[in-house]
Amino acid sequence: MIITFIIVLLAVFGLIYLARLTRGRTTANHSSADLRAGLRPLDLQAFRNLTDPAEDEYLRSALSRANYRRARRDRLRATLAYVSCAADNAAVLIRLGDAARLSPDPAVTEAAEKLVNSAIRLRLFAFQAAFRLHLGIVLPVVPNPANHLAERYELVTRQGLLLGRMQYPGRGGSVTV
Repeated sequence: MIITFIIVLLAVFGLIYLARLTRGRTTANHSSADLRAGLRPLDLQAFRNLTDPAEDEYLRSALSRANYRRARRDRLRATLAYVSCAADNAAVLIRLGDAARLSPDPAVTEAAEKLVNSAIRLRLFAFQAAFRLHLGIVLPVVPNPANHLAERYELVTRQGLLLGRMQYPGRGGSVTV
């Protein structure tokens, strides 16, 4: 009975921790401009290159086994940095979307809701990919899990830009990632 209680308690704390991790930090003391300043640039072309299975296959055929493993680990570490940046930016976009949900304009509220939902999914996928990237660094035979993360990131970025244009129509969009 006690073991069951402990397991349930750990599961509840784990879910609370995961929810807080997914949602990012609170927006209590941050203005919209402060949040936008927290966005970090991410080179999508380089990110796509690192996660391209064809590029990985080319390296496998062009390099010796030892050099390929070394290069793959280096590429996975670089991919991990991009995934971390995408997850951090998704957290900022979640907070921006949360703030925009309070808008009296129903179109802005709907766009904010879509942004928040997409950014949460991106953040969860990024955490899963980061775990698998760490595993791939240890065991180089694990396939690169971040193949589609760049596309998901680009979708969330477009949603953030759309929301920025809706909120600030005279500026042509206020969210740049």
